[in-house]
Amino acid sequence: MSSRRTFLKSSAGLAASLAVRPLAGTQTGPVASLPTVRFGDAEISRMVMGCNQFYGYSHFNGLLDQLMRDWNTPDRICETLLQCQQNGINAYQYAHRDKPVKDMENFRSKGGKMHLIATDPTLGPVEDVVRRTNAMALYLHGERTDVLFREGKMDEALEYTKRVRQAGIRVGIGTHKPEVVEYVEEHGWDVDFYMLCVYNRTRTPEEYRKMLGVLPLPASDVYLETDPPRAYAVARKTSKTCFLFKILAAGRVVRSPEEVDNAFKLAFDSIKPQDCVVVGMFPRFKDEIKENCDRVRRILNYKS
Repeated sequence: MSSRRTFLKSSAGLAASLAVRPLAGTQTGPVASLPTVRFGDAEISRMVMGCNQFYGYSHFNGLLDQLMRDWNTPDRICETLLQCQQNGINAYQYAHRDKPVKDMENFRSKGGKMHLIATDPTLGPVEDVVRRTNAMALYLHGERTDVLFREGKMDEALEYTKRVRQAGIRVGIGTHKPEVVEYVEEHGWDVDFYMLCVYNRTRTPEEYRKMLGVLPLPASDVYLETDPPRAYAVARKTSKTCFLFKILAAGRVVRSPEEVDNAFKLAFDSIKPQDCVVVGMFPRFKDEIKENCDRVRRILNYKS
């Protein structure tokens, strides 16, 4: 009997720890603020919410992908964005597809407001993305840019930036390769910002074999400790706004609060005052949103 009671108590505790928190409702007023930078005609928070976790792009493994997709229902995506807004995040790195469009419509119907820094992995008509999302900025998707760079077809990337400029919003280039930023800068492209990954995760198998002597598995998501200094140095060198993403190596450096603190501090210490970090969050097991917002305020000595 004692064993049964112990089991029931243990089970109840586990259930409570995994319970879904109640929805945030329609409260949209920020209860706190974050440091901001001027971007175009808006003041945006220096931490931007990332979208990958909403749609199961963990860049870790298939099991985590599925967990993220299953948990992030439309209501929970809306709740998370509302919580971001309440904690001072007012900008969202948005990837344009049918489901995200509906999720953004749902969020806005609840009174939500976010500045969208958008990309379109489908490479559809630029005018359609702008019309459907009211994005303030649009950039060429990073993996697409990296393929064009590797194949010597950057003229296609240039043409895309021209179409975005004609649409009347801010123009960007996304990439996982600091050398892409250097290339665009050297050639004087008419762009306003870069969406730059801290880790170069689009190297080819041949590049990894040459660097390491072996091919890591999976080769599509390798994070080398030597990559961040290079990315941060390139971000500092350009006068344009940079949005640095994957500062936590897609969840690989979150083994302790101190490790997360160090990654955030390294990022902010290494970039320009007008640069931002993009951080995706998955508040399934803890309130990552408040934790990270408090962390940014503490590191930047900001009082809301």
